[in-house]
Amino acid sequence: MIEKEILEKIKSGATVKVFEKVKEGEKTRTSQFEGLVLARKHGSEPGATFTVRAVLGGVGVEKIFPIYSPRIEKVHIISSPRKVTRSKLYYLRDRSRKQVRQHVLASAKKESAK
Repeated sequence: MIEKEILEKIKSGATVKVFEKVKEGEKTRTSQFEGLVLARKHGSEPGATFTVRAVLGGVGVEKIFPIYSPRIEKVHIISSPRKVTRSKLYYLRDRSRKQVRQHVLASAKKESAK
């Protein structure tokens, strides 16, 4: 289960690395998925999820992780913004990696200026 302090930092615009257990045959291994959190849904209810998007090999990949899943080993927060203008960042799907990076940096600069 994910710790409470980390759950509070998982929000739209955060960059996270999720370590999940993957069972292949009889063996289990840990898989890493690093990307930008697009959405967090249903707060801290039993069915709560967060969506992570990454571009792998030029193809956009999104994974939806249940917060209370026993498969999630841990979540490492790489960066977490203080404030984001929207709660769901689905519009970033249509933008290139460079445009997304510029958008996130621009919003960070606006925050620091205030």
